[in-house]
Amino acid sequence: MDETTIPSSIADIDASWMAAALGQPITGVNHEQIGEGVGVSSAVYRSTLEGGDLDSVVVKLPALAEEAVFTSTVLRMYIREVRFFENLAGQSPIRVPVGYHGAVDLETSQFVQVMEDMGSMRMVDQNEGMNIDDAQRAVDELAAWHATFWRKADAPVDRGDVVCLSDPVYPAVLPMVFAEGWEKVNNAMDVDPVIASVGPGWVEWMPSALERLSSAPNTITHGDYRADNILFDDEGNVVLLDFQLTGRGSASYDLAYFVTQSLAPDLAATHETALFNRWLDGLIAAGVPEADTTNLWDRYRDAALFCLVYPVVASRGMDFSDERQYALVDNMNTRFVRAVDQLHLADLL
Repeated sequence: MDETTIPSSIADIDASWMAAALGQPITGVNHEQIGEGVGVSSAVYRSTLEGGDLDSVVVKLPALAEEAVFTSTVLRMYIREVRFFENLAGQSPIRVPVGYHGAVDLETSQFVQVMEDMGSMRMVDQNEGMNIDDAQRAVDELAAWHATFWRKADAPVDRGDVVCLSDPVYPAVLPMVFAEGWEKVNNAMDVDPVIASVGPGWVEWMPSALERLSSAPNTITHGDYRADNILFDDEGNVVLLDFQLTGRGSASYDLAYFVTQSLAPDLAATHETALFNRWLDGLIAAGVPEADTTNLWDRYRDAALFCLVYPVVASRGMDFSDERQYALVDNMNTRFVRAVDQLHLADLL
């Protein structure tokens, strides 16, 4: 297969394609799917190589579920990932995988991204939740990310590398996919009354929330900063994955999603304020003007409520007969209940 051709499936990636993509004399390649139940927007594979300097790489292709491909395509998620490795990865203060080859069809969003295999790094199971020591490190490095891109997100939006949270695509698409996910979740599991009370009003509230979350001062948001996308190296430093939801918006967006969805409810309840203040101190220490931080708690609450969208929309492409996928949505919903109660999020509707 010609290296210039974007593969339609993992079966199209043979030794000759990989050799051209990597610029190395690859003589053999074997693929295994990884990450099932961790991410649903892409199909992810570990490719073991013969020949060349690399023992293995990770390959990302469009998701196998049509529902996930639809959402990912209309939200430009595959385009964002390839563009991140092309234009933004070198600026990240957080370690990210080396991108070896990426290509995307701007019309169809058919894509491929070949990157460094980070499988030797320590993983945290989001279903178990992150411990406080790891969470503090993740918050410190998130502050560094936000400070690096503070008030510098306009050019990446103009280039099409990231999508602003106020982009018209969100209010155009999210109501439909949220409704479909909402029906699936309600049919598949017992939905807590707290979620049942805020879900119906979420769609009407969402456009105004996105306007607030995109207003200046803003930064580049990772968009999916959660435990399953955060690894740790031997020194305890964060290694960050998955750049399909990078955007321009309030820095509070990433922090709220991380704290409310990656920590067990009791841990989040105990440490949420301290983690917010730690992150705020990190922003200011890294040069963010203190005057730019005055509304970040209000935006944090907006983001925490908005993030109901993640488990609901993701469920459209999930197989609830898979125990981990079911548990992930169930745990995210349980953690969302804690956030609604403690942060009085229903008052925002």
